[in-house]
Amino acid sequence: MRSLLFIPGDSPKKLDKGLGSGADALLLDLEDSIAPPSKAAARATTTAFLKETRTAKDRPRLYVRINGLATGLTDDDLDAVVAAAPDGIMFPKAEGGAAVIHCDAKITAREAIAGLPDGGIDIIAIATETAKALFLAGTYAGASKRLKGLTWGAEDLSAELGAEANRDGDGNFLAPYQLARSLCLAGAAAAQVQAIDTVYVDFRNEAGLRRECEEARRDGFTGKLAIHPAQVAVINQVFTPTADAIKRAEAVIAAFAANPGAGTIGIGGVMYDRPHLERARQLLARVKR
Repeated sequence: MRSLLFIPGDSPKKLDKGLGSGADALLLDLEDSIAPPSKAAARATTTAFLKETRTAKDRPRLYVRINGLATGLTDDDLDAVVAAAPDGIMFPKAEGGAAVIHCDAKITAREAIAGLPDGGIDIIAIATETAKALFLAGTYAGASKRLKGLTWGAEDLSAELGAEANRDGDGNFLAPYQLARSLCLAGAAAAQVQAIDTVYVDFRNEAGLRRECEEARRDGFTGKLAIHPAQVAVINQVFTPTADAIKRAEAVIAAFAANPGAGTIGIGGVMYDRPHLERARQLLARVKR
């Protein structure tokens, strides 16, 4: 998934509009964009949307961001939406692999009650929203077969740290959030799941969004969260491998296949080694997906 677009779960109009956004996944939000008095109504609206949309042809993947374990709202959220068979759950304020195991168990029980196949609902965890979570970013490996991705967040983390800002005047993340970003990236690699970059909140700044997407792709992220439909096209473009990148990857794989005992290969005056081969394979695997 390249682009994952947040949509408030209480707005049928915005939910319907999201279907035409071009996003690879819609994140139907029951958490931050929903005020406490509106949670129950948002669950009902989201569940109805899932039931109406899940059989649609060529639809985006449908994930629901539930409320975190500490809120006391997780069970009510899952009771409402699991039976409607979303493609996945976005698990906020995750604090390591143990928390994912807990979330997995809750989903498993509700899948059984609803008569759904075991393991059919995936999890994407937001791995950096609390200070405690930063120290647990390396514990996701093997936690759950449902876990398909890790992403990170700076807004809740900055509130917990008591920070005045999380970006500098040029829009770049400050040191504590650069650390959180790096821990998410490393944690995803350790768990062998997708690394998904966080939101870019200045949604009218296309140049800033493009720069941040390109930096994320450079560093190893393969997708990005969006908060506005206008961001989707840029995200999809940046995270779609180019024809030149595909051609280079195919050339590297072909060269090593022709020389299976080689540790390094020269192509067009450039030396490639085994890590380049692995990156080429990963790129082509993303293209195939």
